[in-house]
Amino acid sequence: MSRHSSALAALLLAGAAIAAGGAAQAQLLPSLPVGNLPVPLPDAVRGTPLVGELLRGLTPTERRAATVPSLDRLGVGPAVGDLGRETLAELRRLRLAELIRANPALLDVGSDGAPIRRGVLVAIDPTEAQLRAATSAGFTVETREDLGGLVSVVLKVPVRLSARAAMRRLAEVAPGLTADYDHVYEPAGGALLPGAGALLAAAAPPPMPVGKTIVMIDGGVAPHPSLAGASIVQQGFAGPAKATGHGTAVASLLVGRDGAFRGAAGGARLFVADVYGGSPAAGSASAIVRALAWASSKQPDAISISLVGPSNLLLQRAVALLARRQIRMAAAVGNDGPAAPIQYPAAYPGVTAVTAVDARDRALPEAGRAARLDYAAPGSDMAAALPGRGYAKVRGTSFATPLVAARLAATPSVQALEREVLRGKGRIGRGILCGTCRTDPKVVGAK
Repeated sequence: MSRHSSALAALLLAGAAIAAGGAAQAQLLPSLPVGNLPVPLPDAVRGTPLVGELLRGLTPTERRAATVPSLDRLGVGPAVGDLGRETLAELRRLRLAELIRANPALLDVGSDGAPIRRGVLVAIDPTEAQLRAATSAGFTVETREDLGGLVSVVLKVPVRLSARAAMRRLAEVAPGLTADYDHVYEPAGGALLPGAGALLAAAAPPPMPVGKTIVMIDGGVAPHPSLAGASIVQQGFAGPAKATGHGTAVASLLVGRDGAFRGAAGGARLFVADVYGGSPAAGSASAIVRALAWASSKQPDAISISLVGPSNLLLQRAVALLARRQIRMAAAVGNDGPAAPIQYPAAYPGVTAVTAVDARDRALPEAGRAARLDYAAPGSDMAAALPGRGYAKVRGTSFATPLVAARLAATPSVQALEREVLRGKGRIGRGILCGTCRTDPKVVGAK
């Protein structure tokens, strides 16, 4: 291993060791495995593409610690901005491969290399004749849901067929049937963090305040002083809702109020759609689509979506359906750098694609590549709530997205929104929204 590779290995493992230290560190955990490096990267390893070679020399335990987001913390540290585009893309590939490897009973690999639910395909608006043909060929119906203008049928594939072989078989026996894999989506800014036990914030919400309604599609939300007076209703779409760090942080950026800490949509009623159930192997397209249908039923002023993944036919049609209903949606572009694939649902028409800026109004260098970039918002040098109590420094497009969603909910027209934008540096779309919505970590003692 080269000297440069050894230096990066030491830093990766140092970050992994901190992650293994548990909640005592009280920091949020990165979606990028090197996001919480304790020291700046040396010039010799900035931008190196040798991550794959480096990690192949680690033990399985070390490799997993360096590449898989921990369930103990979440967030992205500033050192990630020192990594080159090819290194970021390689880390993304390794992270997803390790997620699949660590969950063999739940996950498989789709044709594009992305994680998918093992043993199922999703049929979209199938005819009864097509379903009969599929069941005659050994497929069985797991669930069937009418999502209000969109029918989704999850089919269990015949035993011993891989996902790709099952897709070919389905096309043969049911010509013309629209089907896709059940892709799995990641939080666009960190791993899931179990909350205080299985508690959820505001299990019995106070009366709905006069104001706006926002839905966030994410992990569940834990109790926190900043959320004590908020109106929060939670619903699980991957089993019972379970509190997470990522969801708690995003919720606090929307409706949190606690001394100097202020969310961007204080007083709004918040509906939380938990598509993870506490598991990073959840977050499937079918769960997200059910969450979108539930969100639509709440007649929201905006939906905040801080998760990313590949294009999926079922998700694409669901998003288009909500867009036709003129429901405003904001989604993160991700944090895997400009060499990573374009991420969805941010790239779909009808969705406001969100990137992030730092305290100097500069686009974060690790922000994902976008097919279309609409707005930026603060996503670094800022505080968000930790489950239970306290605050942490956060970084990533996940944390910019709720700020943009808050402005979408509060602002009646595109023209009025455009009058709010501020200038910045780098790729920030039409400008920065909610530029004053950042809470300085020092003010609230964020760690």
